[in-house]
Amino acid sequence: MGSPTVTQVADGTYLVGGTEVNWIVLTEGDAVTLIDTGYPGDEELVVESLRVLGHRPEQIAAVLITHAHIDHVGSLPGLLRRGAFPVHTSEQEARHARREFLEQATALDIVKRIWRPGHLRWSLAISRAGASRHVSVPEARPFPGAGPLDLPGRPVPVLTPGHTSGHTCYHLPEVGALVTGDALITGHPTSRFSGPHLVAPFFSHDPAATLAALTVLEPLDADLILPGHGPAHRGPVKQAVALARERATPAARKPRGR
Repeated sequence: MGSPTVTQVADGTYLVGGTEVNWIVLTEGDAVTLIDTGYPGDEELVVESLRVLGHRPEQIAAVLITHAHIDHVGSLPGLLRRGAFPVHTSEQEARHARREFLEQATALDIVKRIWRPGHLRWSLAISRAGASRHVSVPEARPFPGAGPLDLPGRPVPVLTPGHTSGHTCYHLPEVGALVTGDALITGHPTSRFSGPHLVAPFFSHDPAATLAALTVLEPLDADLILPGHGPAHRGPVKQAVALARERATPAARKPRGR
């Protein structure tokens, strides 16, 4: 299973690396906000990352979801068995987390690309972490209100539909950071890029909308990007968005279904 990689990136703000995916821990006194939770097999890594920071699952004030793909909500059912806490995301993504519908790359999507560099090693790693399991989060609910959430880190939800219909980023104005989930990443075993870029189009429900959603991020006041995949990136969000646009493939510019 290995160990999680816990990196403090700002006051009370930690980027944690699990099985080819990140989650974010925001601390304030004895309370914790957890943003995303990795694969099903990452449950013990999530618990360990909390322990390293002096916390336990029972101290989670809430879990926030960027989007309901298996690598971002996989360990959530297990964590909910360890402690009672609310689970919040956008209204549309709450439905996705409850599996009223599913917008996720299929096993066939991955198999068709297994010959490409990095894909085989990555697919084996995520398979061991439970990528093929069915996970639903019946507890997922829409945010309780608008604006900054009354949680450690004071995260501000930013709707960025595209990668999934209800994908949500989280602005952390107090530390000048932006949690981007898969709306903007900085690295992935299947990508040839390092630094800000988009996920491969086949991972996204609507690649063109994913590209368009960068416009929402562009004006935000932040110089630290905390992505769902890859290391933290320091620099103005506007510059990161410009680089991601420059690197976008033709396939990322096509509307869904074309």
